[in-house]
Amino acid sequence: MTERSADARRVALVTGASRGIGRAAALALARAGCHVIALARTVGGLEELDDAIKRDGGTATLVPADLTDFQALDRLGAAVAERWGRLDAFVGNAGLLGPITPLGHVDPSQWERVMAVNVTANWRLLRALDASLRAAPAGRVVFVSSGAATSCRAYWGPYSISKAALEALARTYAAETETTAIRVMLLNPGPLRTAMRAEAMPGEDPLTLKTPQDLAPWFVKLTQPDWTQTGKVFDFPRQEVISR
Repeated sequence: MTERSADARRVALVTGASRGIGRAAALALARAGCHVIALARTVGGLEELDDAIKRDGGTATLVPADLTDFQALDRLGAAVAERWGRLDAFVGNAGLLGPITPLGHVDPSQWERVMAVNVTANWRLLRALDASLRAAPAGRVVFVSSGAATSCRAYWGPYSISKAALEALARTYAAETETTAIRVMLLNPGPLRTAMRAEAMPGEDPLTLKTPQDLAPWFVKLTQPDWTQTGKVFDFPRQEVISR
């Protein structure tokens, strides 16, 4: 863990923070006054994010790690508890698209990788961060989901199934923490101008799509202490909270 100066600001952890939605979320949270713990595999991307946060007068702690290194996630949880004694916000953004192919053609290693990143890593982080979230005055959790969790389109099996499992994970944690100060939300970004979207829809004109920067203010809103709903989905294209 590469540490930058932190103060008494609210502390927010963002995964997949080096690009796309995660980078936009990290920047928005830093601008809103949070000290951001930025986790991603790409060291260069994290350093560029750190430079951008510092230019805005914010602070960050950089965590170069692969989400499938579960022992590293456990160590991160212990480090957060030791360094800050709490975690005010956890944004589980990082995810893999996986293969677009019939279920019968999915290689087991591809399946396992998608499930490890999209589901198991988020459970491991919740497990590692639970005490710190409970120690915060108003712990907030936001997981980035997808309409694929319910549409179940042909050939999108690993991604759709993993996002459905992620939604079940989030709703379960919301139910378990309903009588605490923690609130848990899912965020469906819809079509955005990201590398993952370009990979999934190569013929689509990206200029017709909204950007991660358009979505970013919602990470701030959903992680504020005055956000009271839990166990639901904020659907960005519809601009409304829905239940599934």
